[in-house]
Amino acid sequence: MDSLTQIVLGAAVGEAVLGKKVGNKAMLWGTVAGTIPDLDVLANFFVDTVTAVEFHRGFSHSIFFSVLFAPIFGWVVWMIYKKKQANWRAWSWLFFWGLFTHPILDAFTTWGTQLFWPLKLRLAFQNIFVIDPFYTLPFLTFLILAMTQARGSQKRRRFNRLGLTISSLYLLFTLIFKGMAYQSFESNLKEQNISYSQMDIRPSPFNTILWMANIDTKDAYLIGEYSFFDSQPITFRGIPKNHNLLEGIQQKDKIQRLIQISEGWFAITKKDGHLFFNDLRFGLLSLDPTETQFAFSYKLNDMADGLEVSEVPKNRSDAKKLVTALWDRILGN
Repeated sequence: MDSLTQIVLGAAVGEAVLGKKVGNKAMLWGTVAGTIPDLDVLANFFVDTVTAVEFHRGFSHSIFFSVLFAPIFGWVVWMIYKKKQANWRAWSWLFFWGLFTHPILDAFTTWGTQLFWPLKLRLAFQNIFVIDPFYTLPFLTFLILAMTQARGSQKRRRFNRLGLTISSLYLLFTLIFKGMAYQSFESNLKEQNISYSQMDIRPSPFNTILWMANIDTKDAYLIGEYSFFDSQPITFRGIPKNHNLLEGIQQKDKIQRLIQISEGWFAITKKDGHLFFNDLRFGLLSLDPTETQFAFSYKLNDMADGLEVSEVPKNRSDAKKLVTALWDRILGN
């Protein structure tokens, strides 16, 4: 999830664990704990693109990391306050839950997380987008209300508990929404006599009303959208796999790692003599039927000293156009 959401979750967890004893200090250090796992993005400055993508939401998002570092961070904070108010064990407990709930929440997104690192298994329930105002804003509101109450008061605990409860219930409902959307995609494919081997669905950005699907057929992927307000059948658009374009470089280490990262959901495109590896799990940059640029695309350069992989940058203007188009599409076709 985005940084703000993880900060809110970390603060609420910190308050739940230690707020009664240390007041707003629990929220402060809860936000720190909720932010620490995402510092893995600093790897972008030190390693190549593929390694950085692999590293993100890996070690720092694991149970192992939470168990290993919670006592260390807990000891540091305990020493900062010169052992007053709460003991080392209490601070360690706060950091454990702040570190651990971060990857738990990330597991509900499309990217997922390697909660059981060093195992390569990546949990990705794909029922919430990385930025979802319907999850974050009510949670933030109750957190602010809790902050304004006296330490240890019933109202403070009640507001914080409401924020945690409502946000958790929303996650539960989004799983139900995903099941409903999946059934709609499945029935539309059946009605249109489309044979497929796999289907992968996810919510569109910023909401859980409009859902998107990738469907794996023999020679191409189909992409479709479904809003709960739709009144027309789902239209599926074909994306050629073009896996044959990797001939000669498919067995190279970085290509195999990209295939593993994308979980096999990838298409290859060629533009201006260059090959691009497109991760289909995150869809196209816009809802325009003529859009060809994927949200996560990697340029492949076969150099004499090895394969060079670089991520294609995204423009802010693309995001603005997407937000405008999303609102119209959410309302149904």
